[in-house]
Amino acid sequence: MAVNSPLPVAADLKPVNGIEIGFAEAGIKKPNRKDILVMKLADTATVAGVFTTNRFCAAPVQVCKANLAAVAAGGAPIRALVVNTGNANAGTGETGLASANATCAALARLLACEPHQILPFSTGVILEPLPVDKVIGALPAAIGKLKADNWFNAAEAIMTTDTQPKAASRTVDICGHSVTMTGISKGAGMIRPNMATMLGYLAIDAKVSQDVLNELVKHAADHSFNCITIDGDTSTNDSFMLIATGTGSLAIANTDSTEYAELKTAVTELARSLAQMIIRDGEGATKFITVTVEEGGNMEECRKIAYSIAHSPLVKTAFFASDPNLGRILCAIGYAGVDDLDVTKLDLYLDDVLVAKSGGRNPAYQEADGQRVMQKSEITVRVRLGRGAHSATVWTCDLSHEYVTINADYRS
Repeated sequence: MAVNSPLPVAADLKPVNGIEIGFAEAGIKKPNRKDILVMKLADTATVAGVFTTNRFCAAPVQVCKANLAAVAAGGAPIRALVVNTGNANAGTGETGLASANATCAALARLLACEPHQILPFSTGVILEPLPVDKVIGALPAAIGKLKADNWFNAAEAIMTTDTQPKAASRTVDICGHSVTMTGISKGAGMIRPNMATMLGYLAIDAKVSQDVLNELVKHAADHSFNCITIDGDTSTNDSFMLIATGTGSLAIANTDSTEYAELKTAVTELARSLAQMIIRDGEGATKFITVTVEEGGNMEECRKIAYSIAHSPLVKTAFFASDPNLGRILCAIGYAGVDDLDVTKLDLYLDDVLVAKSGGRNPAYQEADGQRVMQKSEITVRVRLGRGAHSATVWTCDLSHEYVTINADYRS
């Protein structure tokens, strides 16, 4: 069960004008489960994305980048996205690329557009050939279900080891314009910043120029999906896509406006909510942990220390055990790679409890206070470096016995 993350309600997920969603059951890994998703976009839509930094990036990631580059070079715009679960189509060489391209070509024929106007995505087991015939065979059924209010089904269709679908909607007023935005995400393991084993799709009904959307998706990702970690593994397939359907009254052509600033805030907040759902549903997670590093000399050192704490198996297992063995946090700070860190200026808090002061145990700290905090399902670790005015926050979860079980049985 996800940590303090209620199941989304289908009726609360708002249709975004200019995008239709269909799904199908292709039987890629298991029968009788949604594993194909098609998103059909209006002619007015623009699309931007960020992808995994893993050098073994999957075939669909490579094809997505190539197709987006074709659009940037003057080709016809993106008209649909297609997602399959159950198979990552990663580590599959030229055969994998051929399968991803064949999927694009098949969907393009059905939608009367060009193959480069399709973006493919896959998630699942790595190093196994994509059953491309099953994927292509399910596309007509997915197209037959196309409708605007299929967001809940879309969230279910991209799940792998997730225990529940992840989706959220907002309607915001931006300088007198009503903007509807809805997004879905998936991911539960192999999660690390830049990016993680996750897929995220967020649609807004505003009209946003391509250059602005490219900037917006990077900002949103850097402040949401690139601030989460479950197990420190960067996957091969990760993608976060931002779709502006161009059907609403808000139009943004540059970043130097109040409208853009407000849209950036709204999109980033929704992306952050979707990213945090991934952490709350981390494989075997029982606790949601916020790690904030303050008073750093620069953003990079704050992030180094935050990630070092959040990635540490010893820290994460201590949280699972509700054991205030908080020297493990100091240890993780020390090896984070900030070579000139003056630990005598450092304070460490666990929620409201000052654990370490000026680099050593706070004389007033009582283990009972630490134990009280460690029993909670949501905990904040706060580090004050005493070096400057910069800060960074990342989100993580504990590491439990169930994580090992889930990943030991993943291919069964």
